[in-house]
Amino acid sequence: MLLMAGVTYGAGRLILAWPTGEAAMSRALATDRTSLWNTLTDFGSSLSDTPYIVALTAAAAIVLRLVLRHWRESIFLVAAVWSQSLVFLATTEAVGRHRPPVGHLDPAPPTSSFPSGHVSAAVAFYCGMALVLTAHVRSGALRAVIWVLGGAAPLAVGFSRLYRGMHFFTDVLWGLLLGTACVVMAARAILYRRRSRPSETPGRSRASEAPGTA
Repeated sequence: MLLMAGVTYGAGRLILAWPTGEAAMSRALATDRTSLWNTLTDFGSSLSDTPYIVALTAAAAIVLRLVLRHWRESIFLVAAVWSQSLVFLATTEAVGRHRPPVGHLDPAPPTSSFPSGHVSAAVAFYCGMALVLTAHVRSGALRAVIWVLGGAAPLAVGFSRLYRGMHFFTDVLWGLLLGTACVVMAARAILYRRRSRPSETPGRSRASEAPGTA
């Protein structure tokens, strides 16, 4: 996690040092705003509002524990969501990127524009849930549906944050990368960690070596 925080900080400072001209994209989106898209992106952005993500993560962790009867999936989901949050909080103020120079349709939080915490949280929760659910589903079609929904949610959040003038494109892009990295690291450390096999008892080992037991 410390490595991811360092990479995120370095990427943010590099983006500030090398202007990308992303303000033009933000202005184009702001110019073409309509009441319909204002409403749709309000909903899209809310999919990853902090209170919702915290509540959804807590509820999902409890339900997974009750249904699956062990803690591994619950711990994985909490670790994925909170690790991206810690990286975000550790780097956003240090980078200090201003938000796009357009009208903001949401109240601007005290954090800076880079990276997008909404997007990284959306990847961690929705893709994390998709990973857990598909591990317990046999139907290939249902797995595909779960992943389509799990992947669509962060993309909807990312577009909504762009449209509403809250982030530049690279903020959203790095949010996607940060969330993905946290899901992968949590999965490798918790979901896919190999359990050590109990060693053979001395009696069993000797019995297997006795003549006539082969």
